[in-house]
Formats: sequence, C-alpha cells, structure tokens
Amino acid sequence: MAATETIRTRLVMTGAFVGALALLALSMLFSWPVRVPGAASSTADEAAAAFDAPTGTCLDWPAENPRALRRLDCAQPHIFELTDSVEISADYPSSAPPPDEKQWQQIANDKCTPVVTQYLGGKLDPFGRYSVSALKPTDDQWRAGDRKLRCGVHRVTPSGARVATIGSAVGQDQSNVFDPGTCFALTETKGVGDPIGCDKAHAVEVVGNVDLSQAFPADFPQVDIQNTKLAELCAVAGNQYSGGVDLAAKKLSLDWDTLDAQSWTAGSRKVSCKVGALLADGSGLAPVTGSIKATEPAGDQPPATQPPPAGDAPPPSSPPGG
Repeated sequence: MAATETIRTRLVMTGAFVGALALLALSMLFSWPVRVPGAASSTADEAAAAFDAPTGTCLDWPAENPRALRRLDCAQPHIFELTDSVEISADYPSSAPPPDEKQWQQIANDKCTPVVTQYLGGKLDPFGRYSVSALKPTDDQWRAGDRKLRCGVHRVTPSGARVATIGSAVGQDQSNVFDPGTCFALTETKGVGDPIGCDKAHAVEVVGNVDLSQAFPADFPQVDIQNTKLAELCAVAGNQYSGGVDLAAKKLSLDWDTLDAQSWTAGSRKVSCKVGALLADGSGLAPVTGSIKATEPAGDQPPATQPPPAGDAPPPSSPPGG
C-alpha cells in the first residue's frame, strides 16, 4: 500500500506460481503450451492464438485452469494486456540453454520495462496501478528456436495476486488506489495483505481517495507537505464515508498513502485514505471486523463499492497440477 513498498518480481512457469524476488520492476512471467499439431481442442487453439496475439490485446484465463488462455475485448474484465513482443535471439543464440528462473526475471525486467513504458506513453509509475509482466516460451519452444518475449502489464495486490482490470492501460490514471469500501486482510506479520470482505477480520479499510493535484497543481510536494495536507483531506473523506464516526472511540486511526517523486513524474496524483487499529506496542496493526461505512437512507447515496477480485495466489510450493 505504501509508495515505498518493495517492488517484487514473480515468475510463473507452466501455470505454477513461485516465489518473489526483488528486482527493478514487478514482472510476472508465464510459460504457455502452444497448439500440438493434430490436436482437436478449441481451447488449445485459442490459447495458441492468444499467446501470439498482437499488441494491445487483452487476455484472461480461469483460476482453476490457467492454460485456458483466451483473448478478450479490453472493455471486459481481464488480467493481462499485451504491450509488444521482444526478440532476444541476439543475446541468446540457438546453442544457449533455456534461462533459469532468476535469469528469466532479469530478462523480463531489462527487456520489457522499456517496452511497457513506451506503450503507456513514455511514463510508467514504478509504484502505480500497473506492473510489468511477460509471457515467455516454454523450454521446448526455446529449444525449437523461439526467443520471443511477449511483454505486457497487469495489476496485482500487495502479495502479488492478480486483480482484474477494465479498459486498456493506455491513457489510464496509474495511481494505485482502490475503491472506498475495500478492506485489506491482516497478514501474519501484522501488516496489510490482499483485498478481503469487510465482514472478515482485516487490517485497513479504504474510506476515500484524494486527488493531490487540486492542492498541488505544480511541482512535486515533499512527503511531509503531503502528510500535512492529507491529514486535513482524509479527515474530511473519512467523516463523509463513516457519517461522522468517532474513530478514537472505536480505537481506530486514520492513515493514508503518499506519493513518491517517481510516481508524481509519471503523472499519478491520487492516494487512498484508510482506517485501521494500531497495536499499543507499535508492532503493527490489530484485526478489525466490520465496516465503518455509514448506514445509508434508501436512495440517498450509491451502495458501497465491493472489493475488487484478488485472483488466486497459490503459495510458492504449490505444484502446477498438470
């Protein structure tokens, strides 16, 4: 949630999620089987077509069967958007063995980050809504001479789980905000996890989003200046959201995200305001159950926004399942 959160790199090989490594950009690599000659599977045909789809194509696949890759209109919820393909044969000739996990992660960061940045109009918020991602050839494809990396973007939760998005990433506000009414799980380390229902024990609840461009229309405001203004703006947002709930009486605290200079340069201006319960010893957050959103008179206000889908995120040890 914080702007200074470590950027993670995740690698997916043949549909199995494996551990994260901290590198330059958040990349997720996938290895997808192409159509087997003679196979009579429409799913396999579609997966093959999707794997080699043109720039700007949006893709999706069911959590229970990630090999059922399919193309979608970007106006529909999807979890991957192809930005361009990169040929890496100059660096990896026919005699080169398939890269290992760490090498693939580095290749994706080095080769796809510039491609994604260009696709997004020359600006990529390294702490923003979108992260660098890639589809890579299988080992068999590699040995057959395929050296094409299919670069793309996706959105992930704090743990790296996929979040469905709507609309092309091109021209979108890259601010990494979630809708008011979104609650985030409490992790074992007493920190902020992935979106979860507010009726379950959670760490924080988003109570509003603030656009800092209205307060700072010109140069980047330093974090201490942001904090001063956000204390005022988020108090207003939280009061409107909760209907004037006394946070102190509920042992809750108001908090907010801030923007990094890199995010500001990329055009991000929005941050989330949120509430949570700090542990007395300062070691982290305490669990909170239930939303603080005000009870709304019928027809007075729109319903609370539901948390966005978190996707699946099997633990690193999970087998690919075939």
